[in-house]
Amino acid sequence: MKPKHKRMAMIGGALGVLAIATVLVLSALEQNIVFFHSPSEVAAKKIQPGKRFRIGGLVEKGSVKRTGKSVAFRVTDGTAAVRVAYTGILPDLFREGQGVVANGALNPDGTFLATEILAKHDETYMPREVADALKKSGRWKHYKKNGAADGDYKAGGDSKAGGAK
Repeated sequence: MKPKHKRMAMIGGALGVLAIATVLVLSALEQNIVFFHSPSEVAAKKIQPGKRFRIGGLVEKGSVKRTGKSVAFRVTDGTAAVRVAYTGILPDLFREGQGVVANGALNPDGTFLATEILAKHDETYMPREVADALKKSGRWKHYKKNGAADGDYKAGGDSKAGGAK
C-alpha cells in the first residue's frame, strides 16, 4: 500500500470512530434532556404519555388534596390547568397560590405523575420558566421590594435596575 493510501485509510478510520463517538454522546444526552412546558402548552400539544418533561406554574387555590404521603393538585398558568399527582415529601414552602415546577411524565388519562416537586424558595424568587410562562399568559405580577418600582424584577429575581439582590 502506498503511503498516500495508508494516510487516507487512517483518516477514514479516525472519522469513523469520531462519528460513532458522536452518535453515542448524542443518544446519551437525548435520554437526559428534560423540556419545560406550561399548562397551556401541555393542553395545546399532544404530548405522548410516558415522555418526561417539566411543568411549571402556580398551584391552583383549592386544588390540593392529601392522602397520606400522596398529594394531588392542579398547576395553572392562568389559562389552562393540569392535574398533578405526587407521592413523597413535599418541599416545606409548597402551598396553594405559589410557584412550582414538577418533573415527571403524563399518564394516559392526562394526569402529570411527578417524580420531583420544586417550590419557590423565598418571597421574590420564581423559576425563570414559570415567570416566562406567566408573562406569556398575561398573569405575571410585578413585585415591590425596598421601594422598587413595578417592573424592577425580572424572572428569577434579578434586578433590571441593578439595585436589589
